Amino acid sequence: MNPSQTALTDALVAARRGNRTLDASPWTDALASATEAYEVQDAVAAALDWFDGRPVPGIWKSGGGSRSATLTHAPLPPAGVRQGPADFSDLVFHSPGIEAEIALRLGRDVTPEQAATLDHDSAASLIDAMTVSVEVVDSRWQDLAATPALLRLADSQVHGALVLGEWKPYVAVDWASQRCETRVGDAAPVVREGTHPLADPAWLLPIWLRHLTRHGQTVPARTVVTTGSWVGIVPCRRGDQVTAEFPGIGSVRLSV
Repeated sequence: MNPSQTALTDALVAARRGNRTLDASPWTDALASATEAYEVQDAVAAALDWFDGRPVPGIWKSGGGSRSATLTHAPLPPAGVRQGPADFSDLVFHSPGIEAEIALRLGRDVTPEQAATLDHDSAASLIDAMTVSVEVVDSRWQDLAATPALLRLADSQVHGALVLGEWKPYVAVDWASQRCETRVGDAAPVVREGTHPLADPAWLLPIWLRHLTRHGQTVPARTVVTTGSWVGIVPCRRGDQVTAEFPGIGSVRLSV
């Protein structure tokens, strides 16, 4: 890594260890490309010993605003991933928000050679299970709205924590008519239908798997990926009770 990447890595590691946030303005020009941002992701994870030296972490977030957008990816630290119902009152969040998602689990290993030839139509055959998930989005950056995209990407794509519901066998779903109902605290429920930004959560699999195998690693069976929010980011406060339900698939509960 170059000196700017090393300095940014050190700052993000210190922010996580000290449970504090950073002013993004001194770091605006620290990264020149997504490749450099991913290198900082990896360096932060290594410094904090998140994955015990495993070549491919077990749980990821991936997604983008549309099929024409560049998708982004981040491995998730296992200490913040829990089975629902979950209580996250022991974790520190700065400005948390909620994303209701569908998580997918691979049913078999995927080699770099296989990932290179995958297309969007065949990728669903790799999945053995799915579940409802909720990501608590949180950032080490003080003003997230003003933070450049590459700095967000370097910060694990502003991940805070993740709760997973009960796994069920993956089956074909009419995603265009799939409902998502999200409740945060005492606020009115947020109800959406067919609002996955990629139209089908499995659409991202070839892109995600090519990212994971870009250095020659095989992605092991049972690797999990969350696939993007159906509701955008819903603000929440500490102590809020959150429920996300996808009728016909399942639901999950958590306390922020």
